[in-house]
Amino acid sequence: MSKVKTTFGRRSFIKSVSIASGGLIIGFNWMACKGPAEEGSEELAMQMPDEWFELNGYLKIGDNGIVTIYSPNPEIGQNVKTSMPMIVAEELDVDWNNVIVEQAPLNTEIFTRQLAGGSQSIRQGWQSLRTAGATARYMLVAAAAKQWDVPQEEITVNNGIIEHAKSGQKIGFGDIAKSAAAIEVPEEVNLKENTDFRIIGTSRRNVDARKIVTGQPLYGLDTHRDGMLIAMVMQPPAFGMEFKNMNAEKAKGLPGITNIFTIDTYPEDMEKEWSDVGSFSKLVVIVGETTWQVMQARKELEVEWDLNPELTKEIEILEKSAGMQDASGLESSDIHNSLMAEAGSKNAEVVRKDGDPEKAFKNAARVIERSYTCPFLAHNCMEPMNFFANVSNGKAELIGPIQTPEYAEKSVQKRLGLDLENIDIQMTRMGGGFGRRLYGHFLVEAAVISEKVGAPIKLVYTREDDMTNGVYRPAYHVTYKAALDANNQLTAFHVNAGGIPESPLFANRFPAGAIDNYLAESWVVESNISVGAFRAPRSNFIAGAEQSFLDELAEEMGKDPIEFRLEMLEKAKNKPVGENNDYDPERYAGVLKLARDKSGWNSNSTMARGVSAYYCHNSYVAQILDMTVENNQPLIDKVTCAVDCGIVVNPEAAKNMVEGGTIDGIGHALFSEMTFAEGVPQQSNFDGYRLIRHKEAPKRIDVHFVENGIDPTGLGEPPFPPVQGALANALYKATGKRFYKQPFITGLQGDLKT
Repeated sequence: MSKVKTTFGRRSFIKSVSIASGGLIIGFNWMACKGPAEEGSEELAMQMPDEWFELNGYLKIGDNGIVTIYSPNPEIGQNVKTSMPMIVAEELDVDWNNVIVEQAPLNTEIFTRQLAGGSQSIRQGWQSLRTAGATARYMLVAAAAKQWDVPQEEITVNNGIIEHAKSGQKIGFGDIAKSAAAIEVPEEVNLKENTDFRIIGTSRRNVDARKIVTGQPLYGLDTHRDGMLIAMVMQPPAFGMEFKNMNAEKAKGLPGITNIFTIDTYPEDMEKEWSDVGSFSKLVVIVGETTWQVMQARKELEVEWDLNPELTKEIEILEKSAGMQDASGLESSDIHNSLMAEAGSKNAEVVRKDGDPEKAFKNAARVIERSYTCPFLAHNCMEPMNFFANVSNGKAELIGPIQTPEYAEKSVQKRLGLDLENIDIQMTRMGGGFGRRLYGHFLVEAAVISEKVGAPIKLVYTREDDMTNGVYRPAYHVTYKAALDANNQLTAFHVNAGGIPESPLFANRFPAGAIDNYLAESWVVESNISVGAFRAPRSNFIAGAEQSFLDELAEEMGKDPIEFRLEMLEKAKNKPVGENNDYDPERYAGVLKLARDKSGWNSNSTMARGVSAYYCHNSYVAQILDMTVENNQPLIDKVTCAVDCGIVVNPEAAKNMVEGGTIDGIGHALFSEMTFAEGVPQQSNFDGYRLIRHKEAPKRIDVHFVENGIDPTGLGEPPFPPVQGALANALYKATGKRFYKQPFITGLQGDLKT
């Protein structure tokens, strides 16, 4: 049992007595979570209490022992709405069957980091969530001890029942909650030993499962209010263009259309938040009674677009002309590819240097050099961008799917000049996020539109709007070089990485720290195409490229690819090079060994087999992929996943997350691509943008978690990056051909669009 302080930052624990309810009120910094209410079982619904004893913002106990736990952070499918309340319930010692989970609205006075991103929810909330549950348990026990006049140390708690064995007295949480309100919040509390967990580490059903499978309202698009109008936007057809003028007379005369106008979402004098990313600020807005009516009116609009006057005739790339005279500043994919191929050798900046790599390469017997590229990607959430807004009388009610509600609130404040306390953002469950909903321009657009029309509206993006709006995964390019001596031993390693408009380089990750002579260089090519975080930002490309190169290097050296990696990790463990290595070599090696053993790596297999391992978001994942290729079609039989993410709160949900990330990584590496011609996106729906299909997913995904008792780390993103390397390496084994350019399907089947 460990002691922890009960104060975690601002307003960590606040206790007061609610005169009306006699309620126990406790506030604590949750540090990352979210959730709407689960209806639960029929039995639970029938047992709803007559009176609730509220625990400010986070926890309330009913007079019958039912406990409601509020989850502050957005739910985007990572299951924090279930897993994070499990952590509180564990330390509270309540029966999970008596827990209801509800979504909290944005409240920056109470909650900290109401954000879904970076796979940090469980990691950052772990201690504070446990402390919150333990503190509530302490106060309930203290109240019982006082009532019975017995030592607190003699009291035990089990599934919401407080018991003093010596006197034979028992009482439920609901019966003592009112008295607990008078107990002082302790300065420190005891947390359970990991071996005493009864909820953490057990699989629990998703609290929204019933609503999801029965189609009950959960998502932003489900939002409906009487008198609500529907709004849609028209954006420029190409990046680098903006609105000039329009003829809306015909569209305005169509049935159900109430208004057509333009807005400027982010005026030039507005100070933006980091989340205010978007290429198109000036938009045409169509408002009407139904979605269908608005869509039909939009077709009748005559809109003229012009080149953004701030855009020069040529794009300047690191003070050198990109030579885009014919495109008039509008970008194309063929130009992107040529610029990236040149930029690395001309404009790279040294980010890390160990030893004397120049000398090692000069004296090398052989140098292996390979380049890897990937295209822009669209997030393509199943639920397109949308938001409900009702702005009137100096107040704004906003409801919808957003990963960054706190920053969106600040943006609305700046854009509309409202007081923060008059902005109410309520978060719905999201039909996918993957980083796209970190950027809340669509929320701000909805607020601006509602204020303009003076009525509640729901802004709805079509699939085409969503796919062509920007905020893409950047395009990347990386070149690796390795120096081998006369004995075929690795003597130097060079990575040169960049992209449009960001670099994917992580200079201090493996194999940095494992090679005496190491050089890492970074560069960028500027662009007017808006980009943002995509599941496992930067790692989603660089991991696959790095692991592909390491495999090819191992083959050149005549070594088993796993043993080659383990040798390097042993060096990083025992004789590390440099002091800024991000990873733990022992944990890294651990997942490789686990995947090797669980997959039967050294057994004779009829399948082509590829391996990959990577560290990101504080976690380690190794994957071994078994496949065949028939008629130029990859057939993936099995992926063996070994994951070290510390303590696993909800194993079944964690397994589902690893499976989903694995499939997602395979699909995007194989099929997906966004291209541009003179600024115009060439893909606008799934007829042109290829996603993985059900029959193309692995037949089997075996997931194995390392049990080390370490506090939880990231899980939503880490399974995505490495599988791309395992796939590329398996494709090589199956075809005899290396794959350097994503999507890989073009290397198998040519330029395939469907």
